[in-house]
Amino acid sequence: MAKVELKQPVVQEIAELFNGAQTAVAVDYRGLTVAEDTELRKKLREAGVTYKVYKNTLVRLAAKDTAFEALGPVLEGPTAIAVSKDDATAPARILADFAKTAKALEIKGGIVEDKYYDAAAMQTIASIPSRDVLLGRLLGSMQSPVANFARVIKQIAEKDGAAEA
Repeated sequence: MAKVELKQPVVQEIAELFNGAQTAVAVDYRGLTVAEDTELRKKLREAGVTYKVYKNTLVRLAAKDTAFEALGPVLEGPTAIAVSKDDATAPARILADFAKTAKALEIKGGIVEDKYYDAAAMQTIASIPSRDVLLGRLLGSMQSPVANFARVIKQIAEKDGAAEA
């Protein structure tokens, strides 16, 4: 069997991973201990993020003619790819948070919603809270005026009730 035929299933796997993905982040994982790598993979898996190491040429082949083709320049040296189909900021957020404790982990760049961002921009994206947190904040800000209004009405009603007694 030719080498090309052996690599084709891997290229297909990567293409399927990219299909429908909101985010792909490329990282340099050199220098991580096995324990650190295991912990990182666990955190990413819990967030629904796929984290794998592929040969750079195979990633380039799979990303050809897609938005993920922009990752090409950062695919140098040992590279791992973190891909999320659900939460656009999850991979960047988890990787940036983990890189604070594991200095060996380096974010090279990434694609978020079909747009390429370099390492510095990925750090900015990592500071964006998750969708659930943002929805919670929105709901809280919407409930606050209503709750305050209800409290004032209740106090007025209690005051009027005390005056009648």
